[in-house]
Amino acid sequence: MKGINEQRAGLLSGIGAYGLWGLVPLFWPLLKPAGAIEILAHRMVWSLGFVAVALLVLRRWSWIGELVRQPRKLGLISVAAATITVNWGLYIWSVNNGHVVEASLGYFINPLVTIAMGVLILGERLRPVQWVAVGTGFAAVLVLAIGYGRPPWISLVLAFSFATYGLMKKKVDMGGLESLTAETAVMFVPALGYLLWLGARGESTFTSDGVGHAALLASAGLVTAVPLVLFGAAAIRVPLSTLGLLQYLAPVFQFMLGILYFHEAMPPERWAGFALVWLALTLLTWDAFRTARRTRIQVREAREAAQRQAPRPNPPAGEPAPHAQI
Repeated sequence: MKGINEQRAGLLSGIGAYGLWGLVPLFWPLLKPAGAIEILAHRMVWSLGFVAVALLVLRRWSWIGELVRQPRKLGLISVAAATITVNWGLYIWSVNNGHVVEASLGYFINPLVTIAMGVLILGERLRPVQWVAVGTGFAAVLVLAIGYGRPPWISLVLAFSFATYGLMKKKVDMGGLESLTAETAVMFVPALGYLLWLGARGESTFTSDGVGHAALLASAGLVTAVPLVLFGAAAIRVPLSTLGLLQYLAPVFQFMLGILYFHEAMPPERWAGFALVWLALTLLTWDAFRTARRTRIQVREAREAAQRQAPRPNPPAGEPAPHAQI
């Protein structure tokens, strides 16, 4: 029962995380005239403040001492912090500069990048359908590169950085709140230093654009912390295959916002590229469900075979065997 409740909590956390990430393009334009790097720095600084308060309320500090004594885990957290910083910064810049659709593509192709990393880094073997999906995704990138007149570098950097971040989170295997605290702590000093430098130059919008703007910049920490905590909670409770399916929620919302709300252009070649990506994701989803179903059947058949072959216990002396004729 506990395992079922854990999986349900992980599933709800994943839906919450990707749903919030899908709607966050509505928030970043509210922070103008702050630039992407200033917004990013405020995300880091205020995120640490919010998670520190949460840890204080929950009294969950014991893990810090254990983490300090594990250099390998600290290294993985530092890599996770660096990759999510790149991802955050580029995503904010993309939204505030009219590239919401291209940013959504990055999260659409993220599962394909994750599979490619599994092959190249972990030496994993792909099933035939997965090879077809990866090949279709590669063709989609070529079509989009021709349509854009350049490689879709925003999409590629977002996809590779978030795939790396997810891999590090899986290896670290910490709770969502704890891992986010560690990641933001790693980036806190550089972020705070940048904000102080910006203020010294008189270029900080935090102090020059009113109380409302300052409050919005501070709330970037909350907007950052909540979905990341939910994502961290989901990553350690549900299988990667389930997490991979849930992550389609965010780019779907972003894509729809890019077209319907931000009115970004979608010429035919861009539709063609996205159609190929969606075809690849459909193949991956179908293959994942088929493989999961086949695995469940094999496990059930193996369990039934083991039960049939298990020896029956001998009856006590002087008692007839079960079902014996008297």
